[in-house]
Amino acid sequence: MNIVSDPKLSDPKLSDPRLVRAGLAGAGLAGEGTLLSPDANLAAALSSANGVLTVDLDAIVANWRKLEKTAVPAECGGVIKADAYGCGVEPVARALASAGCKTFFVATLEEARAARAAVPSAAIYVLNGFFQNTGEAYAKIDCRPVIGDLNELAEWDVFCRRTGWNGGAAIHIDTGMHRLGLTVTEAQGLIPRINAGDHGITLVMSHLASAEQLNNPVNVRQLTAFREIASLFTSVPTSLANSSGVYLGAPFQFDLVRPGAALYGVNPTPESDNPMQPVLELKARIVQIRNIERGDTVGYGGTWTARRPTRIAIVSAGYADGYFRAASANDGTRGAEVIVAGRRCPVAGRISMDLMAIDITDLPPKAVRRGHMVTLIGEGITVDELAHHFGTIGYEVLTSLGRRYARIYRGGAAETKTDADATAESDAAATPS
Repeated sequence: MNIVSDPKLSDPKLSDPRLVRAGLAGAGLAGEGTLLSPDANLAAALSSANGVLTVDLDAIVANWRKLEKTAVPAECGGVIKADAYGCGVEPVARALASAGCKTFFVATLEEARAARAAVPSAAIYVLNGFFQNTGEAYAKIDCRPVIGDLNELAEWDVFCRRTGWNGGAAIHIDTGMHRLGLTVTEAQGLIPRINAGDHGITLVMSHLASAEQLNNPVNVRQLTAFREIASLFTSVPTSLANSSGVYLGAPFQFDLVRPGAALYGVNPTPESDNPMQPVLELKARIVQIRNIERGDTVGYGGTWTARRPTRIAIVSAGYADGYFRAASANDGTRGAEVIVAGRRCPVAGRISMDLMAIDITDLPPKAVRRGHMVTLIGEGITVDELAHHFGTIGYEVLTSLGRRYARIYRGGAAETKTDADATAESDAAATPS
């Protein structure tokens, strides 16, 4: 892969091929036999890169295409809220739009602004709804509120009448989540408005509460309620299925499906194998290797005790970087594992804010050294596996990944390359090796 053409690198120096060559050579990291991928090598050449998060845009697109195929003939949108689940809203939105995605969902107006900059012509829905005096902001970036309350609807109507804005909005109906949305009775009250035409409603949607549980009876109850009310919204597109809902079958798919976490590799069918491709590779740097004696303890509280002479690698990632303290190990409980020199090695002691300790005693003596990277996600360690150790779900793992990692994007280069990237490549072609 030509890393120079990859967009949105975390440091401006990474887009200058002359500095890339000099940096790799100076760091002694560009040759064969390194433990790092080419993109990790690149970031490792920078003294500030304590960790590297690589996002595979081609894998995100492949996941979207698989979901789209599963949902045919329904349209497949994309949920890119929370900075595209921590993967970067602008590169992800561009890659998905280039693949054919036409409808996106975010949570807030601020997220909508970032998305609009990336996808100028897509339909963008804002899930957290409409507030009084936000109409101008919606109109300015041409995005649509998801309205889940009669007060919101009244405020939106006032704005549209006052300004002539006709950008559209979604109506969210609560069918059992009991979080956001009009009640079914309130939604029924809108039917005369729908029948009158020129209503401004571009989507009717609800949200499944337990879609990841295939046989949960709540799914059928929500489906029945939504199907009945949606049938009254004549000619308005309908949407019910999230990532897991796509795999509940055709009755749940309606006109539009809204996958989110599945796009980023989280398993939408946790009761069976994951149909999605992994998207992330996360590496962090070894900052020190030390030897401790049998009986020595490691980390805060001294909760982990060496049962033999032990080699410990101290790695520059901790809970401030989204690697949760819950993955710690103690004398009675084995914690998470990371990949060091191609082998799984266990966490030793408590995860701290910026650092973690890894037991590398079973590796060959010269297999790893200070400055090498270890793999926290990737090489068989999935987001869902890490979520299990964290005591949470893959969604939280993704959205908690810290901003201290150098971020590198693999794939999607043709669609997401910026003018600055093109200039850098032109300079590279003119610069002798």
